[in-house]
Amino acid sequence: MQSKRKRLSVLVSVIIACVMANPALVLAAEEEAAQPAVYATFWALVPPIVAIALALITKEVYSSLFIGILVGALFYSGFSFEGTVTHIFQGGIISVLSDSYNVGILVFLVILGTMVCLMNRAGGSAAFGRWASKRIKTRVGAELATIALGVLIFIDDYFNCLTVGSVMRPVTDKHNVSRAKLAYLIDATAAPVCIIAPISSWAAAVSGFVEGENGLSIFVRAIPYNFYALLTIVMMVGMVLMKVEFGSMGVHETNALKGDLFTTEGRPYANAEDDSEGNPRGKVIDLLIPIISLVICCVIGMIYTGGFFDGTDFVTAFSQSDASVGLVLGSFFGLVITVLLYVIRRVLSFRQCMECIPDGFKAMVPAILILTFAWSLKAMTDSLGAAVFVANAVQSAAGTLMNFLPAIIFLVGCFLAFATGTSWGTFGILIPIVVEVFANTNETLMIISISACMAGAVCGDHCSPISDTTIMASAGAQCDHVNHVSTQLPYALVAAAVSFVTYIVAGFAQTAWIALPVGIVLMLIVLLVIKYEFSTLRER
Repeated sequence: MQSKRKRLSVLVSVIIACVMANPALVLAAEEEAAQPAVYATFWALVPPIVAIALALITKEVYSSLFIGILVGALFYSGFSFEGTVTHIFQGGIISVLSDSYNVGILVFLVILGTMVCLMNRAGGSAAFGRWASKRIKTRVGAELATIALGVLIFIDDYFNCLTVGSVMRPVTDKHNVSRAKLAYLIDATAAPVCIIAPISSWAAAVSGFVEGENGLSIFVRAIPYNFYALLTIVMMVGMVLMKVEFGSMGVHETNALKGDLFTTEGRPYANAEDDSEGNPRGKVIDLLIPIISLVICCVIGMIYTGGFFDGTDFVTAFSQSDASVGLVLGSFFGLVITVLLYVIRRVLSFRQCMECIPDGFKAMVPAILILTFAWSLKAMTDSLGAAVFVANAVQSAAGTLMNFLPAIIFLVGCFLAFATGTSWGTFGILIPIVVEVFANTNETLMIISISACMAGAVCGDHCSPISDTTIMASAGAQCDHVNHVSTQLPYALVAAAVSFVTYIVAGFAQTAWIALPVGIVLMLIVLLVIKYEFSTLRER
């Protein structure tokens, strides 16, 4: 352990020394109050790259994220000690924790953690596991059921991750599906499903970024061109049915068949399973009623924030809803209904229900810490002008290679979302540029390029260890976060590669009727090749 820490400290020292040695990074003292010298340059993307690289190398996410924040603050302050410390806290951690939207997400996390604890202690989760085990006989069935539930819960990715995890975890555990595979299935049915669902918080976000156009109409027309989301679903189902595993996920799945669901020593949610057997009086309704209540209340909460009860129609109310406030309101009333249910049924006493509040909070502490650091790292990249740098790069490429532009935009969206850990921020940067580039020219190519923005953002978000959706998927599966990232990355890259080729086809064909079937066939061919190669390697 000491040698590992020594190697880490040496690596960090070398990175910082190399950066400090570059004269382009030195700020004059009189310019401290102005924009940093590295503003809107490639250096603005260095902090998240450092954080992501360290997380993958060291397998330790907290210190890696903080070092990324530190590098960003150093760049911003011109390596001033006072400026660095001030920017880390005032411009980073305190700032993001003062944001009402972020606080709403944290409250939503705590309430859902409490509900999961309640369902476990009441025996609802265990009862559902016993009920499902009688009907789901195989590992394939357990994985397909997880995918199906993930597709059905399309309202919001946060809600999807934690709900699917709490419901399906007992089932997948019984069939020896590794926690890393469960986390992948959750993550791959969260953002990729929300981004092709017209009634979701993501549709609302995208519609708001399409200025001067009918945002919701464009969103619906872009769905057939959202190749990453569609091909990810095809890939998931194909892999489950064909029993294809590769990369480090193959190691996790092999170990899970032997009884080790985690493979590594990381057990960040071990305490959350203390009550997994739950109350012997618990029944399936003790899980179903809370979950159904949660879904209904969250939908009502979201349309309430969009003005539905003030006369706004349902679709418009959903498109202009505040997901943070709506989910908090919905989850709160879902919690109240759950407590009343258990007290009335005498499954748990009121005191026992209240004891679940701090336990639920403790279960979500890892996710809350990682989210806080990830948001702070994004604040660092924002202050360094990463968005401006990427926007300028896209605009400079827009005048040439027009038919290749959807594929180029897809790659840019992937990289930006991966580096910053945010899909919605990527939408906000790229979609207005695309609309401006294609205004009054080629509307079909504009739709394809907007879809490429969305697909690239979801792909980068899917790959990034600092993405809030990735963090939520780890929490929902109760899987070590670095394990989830390292096992999911090869799968996401395969889907990204096939999507990139499909966007090249779409740029020339300019119709989903040709491009999408080509992408699906190509994905199935790739899976067959991977299955053959992986089985060959195992035979050797």
